[in-house]
Amino acid sequence: MVQCSNNLLGILNFFTFLLSIPILSAGIWLGKNAATECERFLDKPIVVIGIFLMFVSIAGLVGACCRVSCLLWLYLCAMFLLILLGFCFTIFAFAVTNRGAGEVLSDRGYKEYRVGDYSNWLQKRVGDAKNWDRIKSCLVYSNVCSTYSSRYASVSVDEFYKTNLNALQSGCCKPSNDCNFTYVGPTNWTKTTGPYTNEDCNVWDNKPGTLCYNCQACKAGLLDNLKNSWKKVAKVNIVFLVFLIIVYSVGCCAFRNNRKRSYY
Repeated sequence: MVQCSNNLLGILNFFTFLLSIPILSAGIWLGKNAATECERFLDKPIVVIGIFLMFVSIAGLVGACCRVSCLLWLYLCAMFLLILLGFCFTIFAFAVTNRGAGEVLSDRGYKEYRVGDYSNWLQKRVGDAKNWDRIKSCLVYSNVCSTYSSRYASVSVDEFYKTNLNALQSGCCKPSNDCNFTYVGPTNWTKTTGPYTNEDCNVWDNKPGTLCYNCQACKAGLLDNLKNSWKKVAKVNIVFLVFLIIVYSVGCCAFRNNRKRSYY
């Protein structure tokens, strides 16, 4: 049993070390070859995760296999911190995503979204102009609306209104239903005369780089997307936390075994 826990911990950390190499390499590659700000935004977090995994796995591997108690102690501290952060993130993710849903429209296959329906923390993420400019450039670069336009280019107005659009397509690529614009194409609408009850109607433009990217509906669509993604991540994180707790328990056994051997 003594040898088993040390060997198991060593094997787990060996595979973690192997995993850290492509993660770190991907972060370095992104930093050097990123074509847009969206990609550059990812390089530093990926590099940090890769370095963290590499050093923690080395500490666990050497500590378990070579019975170096001080390294194993550092490894357990890092694992405890990771479990604590994971637990806090999971609670936080569920807390900030418990509000917000699309509004069902009569005779429409898609929903529409309002920023005010989401948590205050999420609203602040899109409320800052500089933050939104960066997010908007990423949305334009990701071809969300150009793909949508190509896909629904040949549909009639009746078919379009029955289409089940996702939150980003509904919020960023078409005007709000409140505007009552005349449909020409998925991203081509003829404006009616105002005044409008919804400020997004004034913001809409048929230009491919403008559309409704500056609309509140687009921000709400992003928040809905973010909310759903965070909920999925939080659920996966619960499984990950269970795995971490098991590994931490094995590490505690290995640390106790090392201490016992030092007394003989």
